Amino acid sequence: MTKDRSGAGDPVRTLELLWREPGQEPPAGRRGPRQGLTVDAVVTAALALADEEGLGALTMRALAKRLGVTPMTLYTYVPGKAELLDLMLDEAYARMRRQKPDPGESWRRRVTRVAEDNRDLLRRHPWIADLSVTRPPLGPGVIAKYEYELTAFDGIGLTDAEMDAALTHLLGFVHANALAAADAAAHNDRQSDEEWWAVSAPLLERAMDPARYPLAGRVGAAVGAYDPDAIWEFGLTCVLDGLTHRIETRGA
Repeated sequence: MTKDRSGAGDPVRTLELLWREPGQEPPAGRRGPRQGLTVDAVVTAALALADEEGLGALTMRALAKRLGVTPMTLYTYVPGKAELLDLMLDEAYARMRRQKPDPGESWRRRVTRVAEDNRDLLRRHPWIADLSVTRPPLGPGVIAKYEYELTAFDGIGLTDAEMDAALTHLLGFVHANALAAADAAAHNDRQSDEEWWAVSAPLLERAMDPARYPLAGRVGAAVGAYDPDAIWEFGLTCVLDGLTHRIETRGA
């Protein structure tokens, strides 16, 4: 199955739509039945559909049905799904929560705030974690998000290239944590961790030889069920400690 990707559509048409004026009509020569639609309304409906049912449910036909128009009418507003995904991603980024920094707060707190805001974004729009964003749409939402995030790293002792790399590393951690948390939640919907362990534990106790697997048994017993929040706290601390070491050893 081909993974949905950003930046896969017509780059010229995509940029024209990304930087549109609010309520812009379809371009001249491509007008269809009016139906009271705008590009903004199409994007908002697509966001709602993806939030509720995931990217797999997002098709031009399904979106047209939700809007009460024909698919051909929808194509007068957006060229196709590839361009629509870019518009959706940019809009989600534009709506992203951005916590205001406290006066005099440390850079670690600023970076933590960026991580928390991105975690919140992926919780509200879980489909984003399923979208390959190696070529992000360069719209106003994406640029504003990038500007906001870079301020957390500005002036802490990194070069411009390292600031971008540090942000990419941080967002990679957030993305991985979000995917794991979503997967755990999906499994819990079908069978809770408690139910799974109630069935599995007796068999594992009989099958696992403590002499052969001493560490797996000891550590597994200490950890218990998967805890996304505990993994989040530990992983984020590791990211921050790594940056701290990088900065503090720069002179040496």
